[in-house]
Amino acid sequence: MASDKEIFSLSGAAHLTVIDWNNSYHRTSVAANLIQGTYILECDRQKQRQGPQALAPAWWDFFHFQLTRALVDDTDNSIIGAIYEFKYPPYNNNFQQNPPRYVIAIRGTVPKASGLSKDLKLDLQFIGNRLHKSRRFQIAMQAVQEMVTLAGAANIWLAGHSLGAAIALLAGKHMVKLGCPVETYLFNPPFTSAPIDKIKNEKVKQGVRFASSLITAGITAAVSNKNQKVQREDSFQVLSTWIPYLFVNPSDPICSEYVGYFEHRQKMAELGAGGIGRVATQNSIGSLFSTALGKDIEPAHLLPSAYLTTNMNSGKDFKECHGIHQWWKQDSQWQFKLHQFS
Repeated sequence: MASDKEIFSLSGAAHLTVIDWNNSYHRTSVAANLIQGTYILECDRQKQRQGPQALAPAWWDFFHFQLTRALVDDTDNSIIGAIYEFKYPPYNNNFQQNPPRYVIAIRGTVPKASGLSKDLKLDLQFIGNRLHKSRRFQIAMQAVQEMVTLAGAANIWLAGHSLGAAIALLAGKHMVKLGCPVETYLFNPPFTSAPIDKIKNEKVKQGVRFASSLITAGITAAVSNKNQKVQREDSFQVLSTWIPYLFVNPSDPICSEYVGYFEHRQKMAELGAGGIGRVATQNSIGSLFSTALGKDIEPAHLLPSAYLTTNMNSGKDFKECHGIHQWWKQDSQWQFKLHQFS
């Protein structure tokens, strides 16, 4: 039997009977529900639910989208994402708002009964900063480029959750560098660093962050030549004009460090150590070791700018704090802050 979380009428944003596309909560809820639709597409495939038994269509039909194409990983035939097209309601001929024409949604990890899933292997690739070489990233990147060519970047949304958010983040960065920034929604993206934010003592936490920034800046100076430093600074500056929507739960150890990452950068500037903060915010220890080995790899998870939404509801367990469903709950307590690199 299907779980309640797979059934839209029980767990989806069915309370949004009229969508205000200028309302950030509505836009967030729709993006999150469409991502959930990609999860259920894969669950339908695994459980062989077809036709009237399929549960996925309700997750996009309710918001007047139709499935244009499922994104399929040809190495294991799993559905990793979907392209949805918005269809204007026939009863509203004077639609004045601006919904996305297409949404490209990418799911995160789905358990597989037959053994270690490709999803988990990709999680390890992300930790090793090798996600850009994966077949799934190539599939997602190709889809984004095709849809931007078809409809224009201004008419596209890119959205992802967890591992899917990591893929969407990487694809979004590439599109910015191509001069085609896409509106992007990143839910619980993984941050490959120790969760310093979990340290309870505030002074100890800030001390660890400050020491980490000094170490990162020092290693950067030691292993990077002048051209590498200039290229990295230029790349970060180009990306800084792109402001994706970033959704984080501080009780989720996978993504919680994004909160500290942005706050610490601001505190370093307030302490008069903005230069060190600028260097540290562009580099990770892992990417610097790669540089030392002759491989100049940009850290996939680091962001110059973001519109950060923090869910202050701690949740009862890890699954709830990391899950996609929290991002359309009506009783959530959210905090919002714009962080822009300059």
